[in-house]
Amino acid sequence: MPRITSARVIVTCPGRNFVTLKIETDQGIYGVGDATLNGRELAVVSYLEDHVIPCLIGRDAHRIEDIWQYLYKGAYWRRGPVTMSAIAAVDMALWDIKGKVAGLPVYQLLGGASREGCMVYGHANGSDIEETIDRAREYLEQGYKAVRLQSGVPGLAATYGVSGERFYYEPAKGSLPDETLWSTSKYMNHVPKLFERGRDALGWDVHLLHDVHHRLTPIEAGRLGKDLEPYRLFWLEDATPAENQAAFRLIRQHTTTPLAVGEIFNSIWDAKQLIEEQLIDYIRSTVVHAGGITHLRRIAALADLYQVRTGCHGATDLSPVSMAAALHFGLSVPNFGIQEYMRHTEETDAVFPHAYRIDKGLMHPGEAPGLGVDIDEALAGAYEYKRAFLPVNRLEDGTMWNW
Repeated sequence: MPRITSARVIVTCPGRNFVTLKIETDQGIYGVGDATLNGRELAVVSYLEDHVIPCLIGRDAHRIEDIWQYLYKGAYWRRGPVTMSAIAAVDMALWDIKGKVAGLPVYQLLGGASREGCMVYGHANGSDIEETIDRAREYLEQGYKAVRLQSGVPGLAATYGVSGERFYYEPAKGSLPDETLWSTSKYMNHVPKLFERGRDALGWDVHLLHDVHHRLTPIEAGRLGKDLEPYRLFWLEDATPAENQAAFRLIRQHTTTPLAVGEIFNSIWDAKQLIEEQLIDYIRSTVVHAGGITHLRRIAALADLYQVRTGCHGATDLSPVSMAAALHFGLSVPNFGIQEYMRHTEETDAVFPHAYRIDKGLMHPGEAPGLGVDIDEALAGAYEYKRAFLPVNRLEDGTMWNW
């Protein structure tokens, strides 16, 4: 059995900040895990270095479940994004080690493939509707079967999901948070026009998605969902904040548009009521923020009982380590729905060489033992950490709002 002999945290910024945990064993085999928490990265670094790593030395690296329970129950202060991101990094690294010892890709250890590949969606965004549609066409030309549409809103200087880059979007920047303004009424008037044009231009054979980013009240979300019903969205994402899970009952009363939520969830308890009452159709919890592969499998198993499918968050605030772990997870679970995919920069891909691949809108984690992703520590060291914050949002009258 491989014993953990050392573990260290690697912080790098090849265009954006990533936190990686590397666990080494007495057999010369190591594993890597992602611990990135966008805008709060160093909090997880401290949690790992000061509180987790000392507890790992000497443990049997094969005892993934026991170590997960030790770190979760043993902390006493359970859950939360910092704790669960740290646990996730350990969990990913241990699955990576187990796969390398077995000589198998992790998805084989999870029961094997349940499908040939994981359908992913790309992000089409533009300053106006026509620019968004043009970018969506580019994704379809690349073979994508699903595209998220986000457009600038007339009268608003900045809008979530819209950037000057054709295929990249990175909202975390600056040494202090940017402040943006929001108008629900302007947004609600605009979005149906975006999807009317989207269906007219792109047809009905492509899956279309949209992210509200927690900006509506439940009744507003119900109204938007109803307005979008003629355009048959694959999902409407993060329609309202989900701290109060019962809020989704009100949305369900008013629309049949499929609902997705959960990218900021930390545990199964954040999604329990939503799943058990079938208030959502897709659960978006991530490998890195929801306790790793071990805990995400529990969430998926609960969701499967209620015909809720997975749709894991996959923006660039997840490193290629998380992307690989998400694909092993998605390939194996029976109730996979879709995987978000935002491509990383060339610099990031060089720091994190990986085996996963994309072909005609489907991704596969590859056949390399373990997670199939590594970190080039020498190259990572060339990119120093740069403090960066996510934006904050205010209504036009100055009231703080949900970004």
